[in-house]
Amino acid sequence: MSLFSDPRWGEALAHLPDYLGNHVRVSLAALALGLAVSLPLAILTRNRPAPRAILLAIASIVQTVPGLALLALFYPLLLLAASVTLAWFGVSFSAFGFLPAMLALALYSMLPVLRNGITGLNGIDPALIEAAKGVGMTARQSLVMVELPLALPVMMAGIRTAAVWVIGTATLSTPIGQTSLGNYIFAGLQTQNWVFVLFGCFASALLALAVDQLLGLIEGGLHRRSRARTALGAAGIAALVAATLVPTVGRSSQGYVVGAKTFAEQYVLSALLRDRLQAAGLPATARSGLGSSVIFGALKAGDIDLYVDYSGTLWANQLHRTDIKPRAELLTDLKTSLAKDNITLLGELGFENAYALVLPKKRAEALGIRTIADLAAHASTMSIAGDYEFFSRPEWAALQKAYGLSFRAQRQMQPDFMYAAVASGEVDVIAGYTSDGLIAKYDLVALDDPRHAIPPYDAILLLAPKRAGDERLQAALRPLLGKIDIATMREANLRASGNDANSSPDAVAKWLWGKVGER
Repeated sequence: MSLFSDPRWGEALAHLPDYLGNHVRVSLAALALGLAVSLPLAILTRNRPAPRAILLAIASIVQTVPGLALLALFYPLLLLAASVTLAWFGVSFSAFGFLPAMLALALYSMLPVLRNGITGLNGIDPALIEAAKGVGMTARQSLVMVELPLALPVMMAGIRTAAVWVIGTATLSTPIGQTSLGNYIFAGLQTQNWVFVLFGCFASALLALAVDQLLGLIEGGLHRRSRARTALGAAGIAALVAATLVPTVGRSSQGYVVGAKTFAEQYVLSALLRDRLQAAGLPATARSGLGSSVIFGALKAGDIDLYVDYSGTLWANQLHRTDIKPRAELLTDLKTSLAKDNITLLGELGFENAYALVLPKKRAEALGIRTIADLAAHASTMSIAGDYEFFSRPEWAALQKAYGLSFRAQRQMQPDFMYAAVASGEVDVIAGYTSDGLIAKYDLVALDDPRHAIPPYDAILLLAPKRAGDERLQAALRPLLGKIDIATMREANLRASGNDANSSPDAVAKWLWGKVGER
């Protein structure tokens, strides 16, 4: 079967109205905000060298910050602001999704608008400005009737550049909860669904080109004093916005929102939870690709209603605990601590997904390595790879402290790629996951942790404070508790790592329920 006859193109197309609509709305809102701030600043500072230099320097510094980092930074800042406004004024707002994405993207749009605005205004022949004064124009009249019309072609070039930058960078807003065309890319990378990756890239590129051409039409109309061209470009922008709003007209409330982190197991489990709620007659949608800290904060704030987390992650990252307790005691303490924030720990799903140091089975046998303690003697000659979070997590610090690990080199990479990398010898050891089916697929072995540096990682189901007394929700979810064993989850994860229509999270979730529902 060729790539373009793959049925997953149809699945990708089904998501397009939602993903494209949200992408257009956040991009245009950010661009409008950026223009509303940047254009007045460009006008005010055009003849003031010191403020102009400071303004352009700040905008340039913002531009050097990676887009994903800039987007992520706004989330904790807005969370803090929301807590302050709630404490002082009794009013709060959502720091999740649209608002942080819009503000970060607006900042990202400012440099080309400022630079081109100032350049365009300062590039006007001084004789023309003097002529305007000579016929009795005020400074404001000169600006509106002479300077801005003459500077407009240069300014429009900056606006077009900003629009393309914003639309491209908006694909990175998925991890902070903003639905966008980036959902295709993040989900596709995590589940090795290259159809989704290609679809997301194509859609984002086509959208950027379309907006750029429409803005170009407006620019040409203004430059040639052609009302028809200007109106056509403006009508095209309006039609694009309207087309993205139509699918949402009359749409019922999204109901329950199921969160998911940024790896394949989470995509499958969120699809399973969504399906169970829908089967019980409860409207539900999945919000995937969220960072570990973002997703917990979103649950606590009520921006999502439920998700699956892991006891060890919460123990180390949210409670900042370094002591390791027996599984039952840890779960009891965790449940008590979460209850202080009115978060409900509904129960365990039945399997554990812990971090584990993994290497090829044949090499482990050749070197006599069975535990992490055995590995420590060889670590100085080896390289290790982990996911994007691992080396900054408390678990890595705990492993280093317990075993004195010191590797020759550390690398970060996409989780699914780590297994192929260690199997092929690109790296010697990886920080893998005990529930991952790729361990068996690549004939790898997870090393024992005799000093218990890594806490238990039971998969647990969490509910937002506003859902604590929701009996219908809890009744729909209880049939899943304790029913998914490690072998079943490994097989589900292995299926999700495939590259066909049966490996999509939705398809694997249906298969998983077929296994769980029989128990």
